[in-house]
Amino acid sequence: MSEKIKITLPDGSERQYDRGVTAMDIAKDISEGLARNVLSAKVNGEVRDALRGIDKDARLELLTWNNEEGKATMWHSSAHLMAEALEALYPGVKFGIGPAIESGFYYDVDFGDQQFDSENLKQLEDKMLELARQKNEYLRKEVSKTDALAYFQEKGDEYKLELIDELEDGTITFYTQGNFTDLCKGPHIPNTGFIKAAKILSVAGAYWRGDESKKQLTRLYGITFPKQKELNEHLEMLEEAKKRDHRKIGQELDLFTFSQKVGKGLPLWLPKGAILRERLENFLKKAQVKAGYDQVVSPHIGGKELYVTSGHYAKYGEDSFQPIRTPAEDEEFLLKPMNCPHHCEIYKSRPRSYKELPIRYAEFGTVYRYEQSGELHGLTRVRGFTQDDAHIFCRPDQVKEEFAKVIDLILYVFKALGFADFTTQVSLRDPDNPGKYIGKDEDWERAEAAIQEVANEKGLKTVVETGEAAFYGPKLDFMVKDALKRSWQLGTIQVDYSLPERFELEYTGSDNLKHRPVMIHRAPFGSLERFVAILIENTAGNFPLWLAPEQMSILPISEKYHDYAKEVFLLLQQKDIRGQVDERDEKIGKKIRDAEVKKIPFMLIVGEKECEERTVSVRAHGHGDQGSMSLNGFVDHFQGLVDELLK
Repeated sequence: MSEKIKITLPDGSERQYDRGVTAMDIAKDISEGLARNVLSAKVNGEVRDALRGIDKDARLELLTWNNEEGKATMWHSSAHLMAEALEALYPGVKFGIGPAIESGFYYDVDFGDQQFDSENLKQLEDKMLELARQKNEYLRKEVSKTDALAYFQEKGDEYKLELIDELEDGTITFYTQGNFTDLCKGPHIPNTGFIKAAKILSVAGAYWRGDESKKQLTRLYGITFPKQKELNEHLEMLEEAKKRDHRKIGQELDLFTFSQKVGKGLPLWLPKGAILRERLENFLKKAQVKAGYDQVVSPHIGGKELYVTSGHYAKYGEDSFQPIRTPAEDEEFLLKPMNCPHHCEIYKSRPRSYKELPIRYAEFGTVYRYEQSGELHGLTRVRGFTQDDAHIFCRPDQVKEEFAKVIDLILYVFKALGFADFTTQVSLRDPDNPGKYIGKDEDWERAEAAIQEVANEKGLKTVVETGEAAFYGPKLDFMVKDALKRSWQLGTIQVDYSLPERFELEYTGSDNLKHRPVMIHRAPFGSLERFVAILIENTAGNFPLWLAPEQMSILPISEKYHDYAKEVFLLLQQKDIRGQVDERDEKIGKKIRDAEVKKIPFMLIVGEKECEERTVSVRAHGHGDQGSMSLNGFVDHFQGLVDELLK
């Protein structure tokens, strides 16, 4: 066996190294500066310790703080560092799980009889940094199941013992840094010295393994950075995020509410919120008509067999509401978790010819999924939500063209709503876990190739994520960064050969034989509820002019000018400019301030001069006095701004 192995770097270049070389060795060979920043490495697609040996030919990507996987490695290592600090400060504490999350990490802790509250956070942070400065290595060790159980039995940690019981012998690893050892599969950063700034963000309760019948542990959320400056910037961002919280702004602007009697995770849209939703829907419906879509409507429930056929019941049955049983024997319905099975049945309602394809069905369909109550969060995680769903049934030779048209539609939506900073994620299946998916290998290969080809032809900035595909097909997800540089998955397009097979969909080809169509799933908004939440936080409630529920407020200086104000209101209403007349007996200054707080784009002040000259004095939200305009002049000005946004 050769002692040399071939390492292929992301740029395609190849290097020869001795077997057992580490990613850190390779980083040092490339550049000492690079090595100082390497946190972990991706070896043949698997994220591993940078100090772990590589024993065969491999594709290698060195991960730094600039990579999401690099950040995740550091945050997972930081959870271990926090646990070490807790053991030093609170001897005898026990630990549940401590993963990295989207922004930071958490660890579930059993303090026993010891008290821990927010007053102890600074002490914990200081201890973490004290330990970090020791630059202790994270040492990986493979252990037998017997030894693993013995270690935590001696330590008296029943949580780790429960986790080890579920593991297979030969798959168990420990990691040690300093005086702390934990059950963990890794990976970890080379040493604690990379952690230069730490903050414990919050303290919460969490039942062990999410089971309300088990003990409630203390969940500590934290975050770390390689520089104090970056932590300071993150904390400033969090403060700004609190101001932009869609739940807070949604309440201030009277957009939506929740009711315990209606049920957790089931939003109630108030009149202004309903207007916002309607405008979003009408905006997309108009664009869809131009793009050749037909509107369809499907019921909120479907027979259980529908979702068994589609595969949704097997994949998502546990996340759905329980079946609805009727008086009829063996008759069961489900609140629909997806719209696509219904659309398959609409397609199947009569014979189809190749000349009809592509057929594009669109629906703002409300679906229901039983999310855990602890995971519900405002509009971003709900149990009932509306998808701007559409399904395109096309011939195989039409897939690329239809996929490209959907990309164009999503880009149009993003432009109109001010989402300029985004990347696209090509989500492929995990070849090592075929049981997660349905369908034939050759169909998956064709679908994955088509998505990547079209994305390249469109010049999209893409990343490829293996294992992130839907169970029925690969997809292209649009990852949008908001005003606070947070990343959200919004639009999605999926290519599906499997559902047409499962539902036995057909069309008659030019050869007079039966063929299977290909199905493209797409949703520019995704969940309308989640999209509105992101839009609120991105704009801080200052919606694009065409979308604002109240686009203007007419402010008469006194009661004498109420009649003229109403006349202006009716004229603008005829031009589809929405708003209200503020007839309150208040000084004009207060009316202006209140309109500013409500983020109303235009304030139209009317008094004696305006009444005589048939004009309005215009103020723009956040920009002050815009001068006097005739009524037609204001309408033209308003429409020009809207046209610019929607062109």
